[in-house]
Amino acid sequence: GPLTLVLRSRRREADAVRAGGQTVGLRCPDHAVTRALLRACALPLAAPSANPSGAASPKTAGEVLAYFDGAIAGIVDGGACTLGRESTVLDLSAAPYRILRQGALDAEAIWRCLAETVTLVGLTGGSGSGKTTALRALEAQGALLLDADAVYHDLTRTDGDLRAELTGRFGAVYSGAELDRRRLADIVFRDPAALADLNDITHKYVLAELERRLEEFARRGGTLAAVDAIGLLDGPLAARCALTVAVTAPEEQRVARLTARDGITEAEARRRIAAQRSDAWFAAHCTHVLRNEGDRAAFEALCRTFFKEALHR
Repeated sequence: GPLTLVLRSRRREADAVRAGGQTVGLRCPDHAVTRALLRACALPLAAPSANPSGAASPKTAGEVLAYFDGAIAGIVDGGACTLGRESTVLDLSAAPYRILRQGALDAEAIWRCLAETVTLVGLTGGSGSGKTTALRALEAQGALLLDADAVYHDLTRTDGDLRAELTGRFGAVYSGAELDRRRLADIVFRDPAALADLNDITHKYVLAELERRLEEFARRGGTLAAVDAIGLLDGPLAARCALTVAVTAPEEQRVARLTARDGITEAEARRRIAAQRSDAWFAAHCTHVLRNEGDRAAFEALCRTFFKEALHR
């Protein structure tokens, strides 16, 4: 098979030292004949490589026989190897996890697969609804926080390709190295087609960066993450989420938060809210709803209780 996992605990490592320093590797075969053999045996099988140390890996039963004729009782011939490469050996005994031997599976595929084991909570809702407060409640439970808006703003400073696409579509929306958010917002929140174009441009860059951070987090042994994204339900991340949570709030509270947070006028805040989907839409398309209708302390307490119970379930 293409993958071998090296799994060790501290107790197992101590036992291995007493047994002469041996480490157990678990092969994950994907060949139909090997899987049938395992089911028929119903026993653990020792599976060393079928070649002498230092010799080339065999790809056919005939090559195995050439190495071991007279030294083995027989060969189960499943045909020529489809990949013809050694398995990738991955050490999961301690974080950060390591690739000990690069084989048939490349590193990118392994870390991407590992990232899919992270429990992901999706938060969405309109601007100023209180998603950041909900994120902090998850952070207290050890979650990696992925704020799509913050990631986007970081990328506008660091990613030249994103900058080129934004200026190519919307013109002079940069002031030096900084994106002029108010100038861009004045364009897109007056024109639904422009807003759709902005989403198309930014989502692919943000998604790639979120995936990269999830992979790195999983490689360090992380198991819980939360993503805050207003466009969560429009992209592939929603399908990865164990639960999706709509955070809603009365419009007047959202207006007050936006004017204080972003330094915009009340009219600008209302125009921004009007250009986004309604609370009812977010609530209808998520698995859960958190209503931010009281003061901040009350909403923080609500979030702590909700996530503790929801993640336990």
